[in-house]
Amino acid sequence: MYPDGIYVTERLIEESASAIICFILVYFMMKPYKLTREGSYLGLPLGFGFLGLSYLLSAFQNSPINFNPEFIWLPFLTKTFAFVFIAAAYIFSGKKSRARGLIGTVIITLLVITLTVSILLAFIVPQLAIDYTVANKYLRILNVVCLTYVAFLTLRSHIRNPDPITIRIPLGFIFLAISQYSLLFWYSDSSLLAFRCSVFLRFIGLGIFLYVAYQSFYKMEAG
Repeated sequence: MYPDGIYVTERLIEESASAIICFILVYFMMKPYKLTREGSYLGLPLGFGFLGLSYLLSAFQNSPINFNPEFIWLPFLTKTFAFVFIAAAYIFSGKKSRARGLIGTVIITLLVITLTVSILLAFIVPQLAIDYTVANKYLRILNVVCLTYVAFLTLRSHIRNPDPITIRIPLGFIFLAISQYSLLFWYSDSSLLAFRCSVFLRFIGLGIFLYVAYQSFYKMEAG
């Protein structure tokens, strides 16, 4: 194990850097919405915005100025919400029917309500919340399921419309899914190797999205 000071510093750098990458992605992903003003283009930037927020909260949670032990729930729940939100955005993206749009809105509203209630339980009545380690394992599995499903959807979309850039999108989600899966070993037996691999894979996945976003939106706008 690393000395506490080194570990805290590394966590702050890792989580802050992840948050910055996500917010850069949000900037790029907002371009289609700014051009078209279509609400269907808001799903992904909002999802990655919540993901960036979760990393930012995690950085604060690992900082010396955090004195509330229950704060550990906030970045954790926000991250799971972000992955479920991204999955919902992909499921309902491109669906033009009014019924599907309404269903998508209802699901996202329920997700927001669930996140809010979960955070309130963790902070206001923590004795009613389940054990953090147990919750972490189950919700990490949910994260893996959501990311794997999105990887499948994006791969299927690429197969239908092959493009040298879009093939990297499912790869990015696969790396994020494996990153979340690696954390299951970290919480089970405190494997430092699993934790370091998780962080490394996370940055690979986010780096892929950053490259795709740059190729898709920045160069397109410049051209």
